[in-house]
Amino acid sequence: MDERRDDAATRHTPVLLQRCLDLLAPALAADGAVMVDSTLGMGGHTEGVLRAFPHVRVVGIDRDPQALDLAGRRLAPFGERFTAVHAVYDEIGDVLDDLGLAHVQGVLMDLGVSSLQLDERERGFSYAHDAPLDMRMDATRGLTAADVVNTYEEREIARVLREYGEERFAPRIARSIVRAREKAPLARTGELVDLVRASIPAATRKTGGHPAKRTFQALRIEVNGELEVLERALPASVEALAVGGRIVVEAYHSLEDRLVKRTFAAGATSSAPPDLPVEPETHAPYLRLVTRGAEEADEAELAANPRSQSVRLRAAERIRPTPDHLRGGTPGRRAA
Repeated sequence: MDERRDDAATRHTPVLLQRCLDLLAPALAADGAVMVDSTLGMGGHTEGVLRAFPHVRVVGIDRDPQALDLAGRRLAPFGERFTAVHAVYDEIGDVLDDLGLAHVQGVLMDLGVSSLQLDERERGFSYAHDAPLDMRMDATRGLTAADVVNTYEEREIARVLREYGEERFAPRIARSIVRAREKAPLARTGELVDLVRASIPAATRKTGGHPAKRTFQALRIEVNGELEVLERALPASVEALAVGGRIVVEAYHSLEDRLVKRTFAAGATSSAPPDLPVEPETHAPYLRLVTRGAEEADEAELAANPRSQSVRLRAAERIRPTPDHLRGGTPGRRAA
């Protein structure tokens, strides 16, 4: 076996794989079905789909060239049934247009930082290892975490930590960062971890996990524009679905899950004014919620895959085209 293909398979255990397969199965039953894995990572979910549904084709999108390389090697045995695309997943419409696909039957999103990015120490995603302050999912372009902590104004750093990390000590940490960089720019994750730890009261550090966890999450989200991308990607992905198609999303913190919940709820709710005696057809829901609320990992999943601890899974099915008055700025495609 190719060593790098084996590497991807052994390093990545996909979260809630069987549940994802079960939720997607009705939509992927027909011959010629196509699914988009919007967050390909090391290809674990896609491999599961390709094995479970021998007639299905998967388009895998990822902004991380290293992930695309590893997943491509892992999925090479499936030949033309798998297509890898270097893109950000809010570009799903353009990706499908380039491939000549009007609609797809499934979309899967496994959000947040990937196993590859956490495990590659030099990428700077982990607070457990000293590394350059990078945190870019696409290491070939864009802002780094070092750029954020060394160039943002104090109030902006505090805003990022408060909004994206839900860090209660955001102002203290931001103040410490600004003071430290006056002496020398912050360049390593170890420096930032020490600074955050010193900024949080000792009594607070005893609970709630690693004291730098929320700061690292916030900086990662800011560097990669994760919430802005997700806010665009969710409606674009719904528009990519054919009628009967399903979208499954795994989120790992409340900010992500809130966006997913809001998008699905909007599609599953009538847009007619509540006082109308009869609901116009154009205002009827265009999504059906497949999961009841957000599903979490059970004890067996947690034991097999500790990274599933914070997962929140939601799924929805397209039941009709999106009404024109609700499509907003989403270009071009209509559900088939």
